[in-house]
Amino acid sequence: MKRLHIKYSFLLIAAAGLLFATSCKKALEEKAYSFISPDDFYTSGDDAKVAVNGIYSELYTYDLYLQPFWNLTLLDDDHVSGADWYLGAAGAGNPQSYWGIDRPWAGLYLIIARANTVLEKVPGIKSNITDDLRSRVMGEAYFLRGWAYFQLVQLYGGVPLRMHSLSVDANQNVPRSSVKATYDTIISNLKSAESHLFYASDSRSGETGRVNKGVAQGFLAKVYATMGSGALTGSITVRGGQDNAFYPYTKNVVAGYDSLDSKACYTLARDKALELINSGEYTLFDNWADIWSKSNRNQKEHMWEIQSLAGSSFLNDLHAYFTAGSYPFGLGAVWMTNDHYKNYEEDIDTRVLDGVTHQFTAYRAVSAGTNYYYPSWKSAKYSTDAAGNSYYNNGGTDDKAFVTKFSDVSSPEVTTSDAFFPVMRYSEVLLLYAEAENEVAGPDADAYQYLNKVRQRSKATNAPTGLSQDEFRSFVLEERGREFSLENIRKYDLLRWGIYLQVMNKISLGQNNISKVRTNKNLLLPIPTSELSANSAITSNNPGW
Repeated sequence: MKRLHIKYSFLLIAAAGLLFATSCKKALEEKAYSFISPDDFYTSGDDAKVAVNGIYSELYTYDLYLQPFWNLTLLDDDHVSGADWYLGAAGAGNPQSYWGIDRPWAGLYLIIARANTVLEKVPGIKSNITDDLRSRVMGEAYFLRGWAYFQLVQLYGGVPLRMHSLSVDANQNVPRSSVKATYDTIISNLKSAESHLFYASDSRSGETGRVNKGVAQGFLAKVYATMGSGALTGSITVRGGQDNAFYPYTKNVVAGYDSLDSKACYTLARDKALELINSGEYTLFDNWADIWSKSNRNQKEHMWEIQSLAGSSFLNDLHAYFTAGSYPFGLGAVWMTNDHYKNYEEDIDTRVLDGVTHQFTAYRAVSAGTNYYYPSWKSAKYSTDAAGNSYYNNGGTDDKAFVTKFSDVSSPEVTTSDAFFPVMRYSEVLLLYAEAENEVAGPDADAYQYLNKVRQRSKATNAPTGLSQDEFRSFVLEERGREFSLENIRKYDLLRWGIYLQVMNKISLGQNNISKVRTNKNLLLPIPTSELSANSAITSNNPGW
């Protein structure tokens, strides 16, 4: 009876994996996998589902999406500005000053470790499991392991490949693999996931919020495009600098990507993106603003979102940090730069008409609040609302373009809320196709078609006709910046194109006096000292660390 009681406790704890969160960081750091050995646990289909829930649960911790993935990546690009107290570490090129600098490494390897156990144990379950359930659970584990290695290679370069649980291989001294070998592992895992999973429209695909066959295909396209862009030479133009002008940059091969065949990678990216497009599994919302409505979560173009749930312990700080009228802070901590705002057609593009807060009241928690409008150069349009209320902007420090993406939550008056965070949207698949087709065949009608589908949805004008391959490449990069502002994509784009340092240093000192100066060490995060101490096969850190 005691053993049954322990197993039941494990089930309850692990089954809560997808809702695993709390405002207490210490509680989040506790791991729930010490209650029972894997040999005693994996006996049924229910056990398999609980175990894969445990892999997902690590996404919702202070290792990953509860903060470090925002602070170490999202805050560190050319399109973001914010309060110095929040962006003064990683957002200013000083990730070593951030308390969570080592957490992504730990969190991603924990996902890998849990996936390894699932992949080893689930095939041996003999009772109370269907072939479809076994396939789906295995597919999710393959995907999450491949996804974790994809994050690792982008953040750290080539990394140790740990493909077995400690019970199978107890050796901790594993050397770093090459970038190419790491990508080989990523692709193998994502292909296995694709073959095991079902499309979201299939009743066998599992619960809402889980990954599925379409997500695996989308990430395969993204991985191939990342490899292709990293291996490419040529030129690319980016709008920025102190004067927000268009600057051409020489695009060199990214370190570690020199052995990859760029055109072959892009061909694979194009074909996989087109396969997913032709599946008909996803469509764009008719109106851009509908993407961010609570009622539309996990619908249509939302391929994979980090879930949240009002009334539970699984909440996050997205609303407090990334919206205008923040109750805990008085004013949000992160916003789009004025220069990036000017990259849109501001009078017609709904990504800024609806996607930026033009009138808001701040500091409501401590007073009646102060009314602000944005931007200062549109005072005739925004300084007064329909009810005759006046809004203020001093033309300097008040010019803050707060996005609306995380505004529609159940309780905006509290510090933590139930905002969802997008990991992949269907619009990215369309833009990946346009990017890849341009690199394979040039800016043909198909490339324009899928690029313009994204622009037409936001009411922007079609891309200029007659662009050269370099010009189309540059336009797609900037379009990704417009479509995915503050969705944790821009920095990765600059890195994979090999222009991160050039673009950031062209700005030098950004809005709100946030430093954009970067050096070679900012290209990769440091391998944690704990890993260097425990793993004797790694003898040096990343350059500059």
